[in-house]
Amino acid sequence: MKYSDEYRDPGVARRLVDAITQAAKKRFSVMEFCGGHTHAIMRFGIRQALSSHVDLLSGPGCPVCVTANADIDAAIALAERPGITVATFGDMVRVPGSRSSLQEARSRGADVQVVYSALDAVNMAAADGDRSMVMLGIGFETTAPTIAASVKQAQAMGLCNYYVYSMHKLTPPAMKAILGAGEIKVDAVLGPGHVTSITGWKAWDFLPRAHGIPCAVSGFEPTDILSAILAIAESLNEPAAQRRVSNTYARGVTAEGNSVAKRLMADVFEMAPALWRGLGELPGSGLDLGPEYAAYDAKRVFEIGDLETTTADARGCRCSQVLRGLIAPPECPLFRHGCNPAHPIGPCMVSGEGACSAYYRYGGALD
Repeated sequence: MKYSDEYRDPGVARRLVDAITQAAKKRFSVMEFCGGHTHAIMRFGIRQALSSHVDLLSGPGCPVCVTANADIDAAIALAERPGITVATFGDMVRVPGSRSSLQEARSRGADVQVVYSALDAVNMAAADGDRSMVMLGIGFETTAPTIAASVKQAQAMGLCNYYVYSMHKLTPPAMKAILGAGEIKVDAVLGPGHVTSITGWKAWDFLPRAHGIPCAVSGFEPTDILSAILAIAESLNEPAAQRRVSNTYARGVTAEGNSVAKRLMADVFEMAPALWRGLGELPGSGLDLGPEYAAYDAKRVFEIGDLETTTADARGCRCSQVLRGLIAPPECPLFRHGCNPAHPIGPCMVSGEGACSAYYRYGGALD
């Protein structure tokens, strides 16, 4: 584990904390977009180490958490139809919709299968040509290329029973929506490393250019995150016109990103409006299958009809505010009081990338 140890060196981490303290001319806030960053920040005690100078705010970077009730309700409706199997990644089965979850639908007899990759669903469709296999396309720019690849694979195999119900979302529009709403003071953004390995760091250039705030793209080890926050602290000392995107994750991220993955997404998907839990409908923030792949699009092939869907969280749940950085998870009245990973009420406690899950696991309730 030598490679990981290099990015977890306590001496390096302490020097970075000291450097951030020296660079911070005044207290500043950073929103970490990615749920993976939230977990790393809590796990390694970074929030506490910087608490005297930096406010670290969790953002909407958990794709399962931001999936809207309407999409979950539609997935449940599909799973409950005879002859249809719905395939999804693990966390998604427990996320509540308006009245139920995929897990509860499965307990009532719906055919819901958990898969590790979309290609597993393609193979399941090939093995049973009498059933329609609907893969739920969940995730940000990191996951979308794999779903696109599954569509191309199904096409190459001549499958007529494989479909995708796309719930994919694009990250920059969500950040724009949060900044545009003006509900919370955000001085800088910690850019998501995995997403940006696909999009390239230039995708975040709108932050300094349009909003005058710096962004630092980070990996997920403690010294990665501290290096990114140091870059932010130093950039905040510059005039707004000179602030920039700093790529502190050069071993995984380039300016342009992964050109092969981006071409694959552009071939299979087209941008569309998308519903986000906590943010509502955002134009150009989603991905739907393009016309050339209409035969694989569950939204086009299966008539779902009007569903009685609510946009509200469960009573007492404040996940929508957590996702916008308005509150920390312990401020939700249900946190640890009826809502925990074993019995989650809201999606932020369900997902392995959820902020509530991170605070629960690593002791955020004790802050």
